[in-house]
Amino acid sequence: MTDLRNYTLVTGAYWAFTLTDGALRMLVLLHFHELGYSPVQIAFLFLLYEFFGVVTNLVGGWIGSHLGLKITLFAGLALQVAALLALALLDPTWPVALSVAYVMGAQALSGIAKDLTKMSSKSAIKVLIPEDAAGTLFKWVAILTGSKNALKGAGFFLGGALLAWLGFRISLVVMATGLALVLAAAVLSLPRGMGQAGKKVKFTRIFSKSRNINLLSAARLFLFGSRDIWFVVGLPVFLSASLGWSHAEVGGFLALWVIGYGGVQSLAPNLLRRGLAGGTPQGGTASIGAFVLAALTVLIALGVQAGLSPWLTVVAGLALFGIVFAVNSSVHSYLILTYSESDQVALNVGFYYMANAMGRLAGTLLSGVVFQIAGLTGCLWVSAAFVLMAGGLSLLLPRGERAAGAAA
Repeated sequence: MTDLRNYTLVTGAYWAFTLTDGALRMLVLLHFHELGYSPVQIAFLFLLYEFFGVVTNLVGGWIGSHLGLKITLFAGLALQVAALLALALLDPTWPVALSVAYVMGAQALSGIAKDLTKMSSKSAIKVLIPEDAAGTLFKWVAILTGSKNALKGAGFFLGGALLAWLGFRISLVVMATGLALVLAAAVLSLPRGMGQAGKKVKFTRIFSKSRNINLLSAARLFLFGSRDIWFVVGLPVFLSASLGWSHAEVGGFLALWVIGYGGVQSLAPNLLRRGLAGGTPQGGTASIGAFVLAALTVLIALGVQAGLSPWLTVVAGLALFGIVFAVNSSVHSYLILTYSESDQVALNVGFYYMANAMGRLAGTLLSGVVFQIAGLTGCLWVSAAFVLMAGGLSLLLPRGERAAGAAA
């Protein structure tokens, strides 16, 4: 039987965190762009955020399997509160080098917080959903993932609005206070031992020995790298500097993009139902989605190069990109759980999201560097190459129902 109460509690905590995470990204990006920072300097602000996501997912899964997912979830929420308050202490009169180093440190805390919270929440689904309910598992994974991304989009809008309304410092204090209240409620409500392994797991097991999980994790790396190459720095700066959009307009567009992306993720089981003929996603589903995404990215890049209307290429094209990307991401999130045993899910999900974070790290750095060298068009071409790699790796994943559950 599905443990709906605890699923709801975990999801609510994850939602609250995600709202602050999206708002924080937009606050930092727009605030430092307004201060005159270059695209590369802005990208560096997020590097430790992504780098520590790699480390956190790798080690956090092992910690979660030993101490339980409740502990890692609470730690993630608490670290985000600390990161928000630390950023609120930033002094605008500091030298650029000191400001960048300080923000990178605070963002490192936020990166650890984000991936502890995400790993805990995604792993908890496997624990709280019945073993024999494959179709149900896909549905609940899609709901959690989609709703999270919709709220992250709302966070982008919130960040742009708060920056205009309250300013940088007060916005951070308000968000830290709200998240602290959510943490207090979660501490009082969730059960002990959730997701804890039945037997102790050696630290060396953090590196997965499963071929399926290794392949899926590598595909995930290139999939999310392909998105962040244009999304993190290139697109917001392009909309602001090249199209003259205001902070509210940039934040609003990115918010709508991610909200729509999250909505599509939630609907992925319904969207794929006919193509799957009543079955569940397999490796072939992921590979087809990636190749469609690569073709679409190439078309958008060609449109931008040809000087077509930004509304047709950048706005409409990237909205379509979001739809295809969302479905493919939901398929990945389902497959990692089907490839994992319940008492090892934290280890496997941590490893998988470590690869996700590595892709985001590469995409974040490349977003600033490639945009500064070759503009948004260059970002899109590199993105297309990344998503082609994701499709090629997905071709090696199991395609039959029997193979899908094999974790060895």
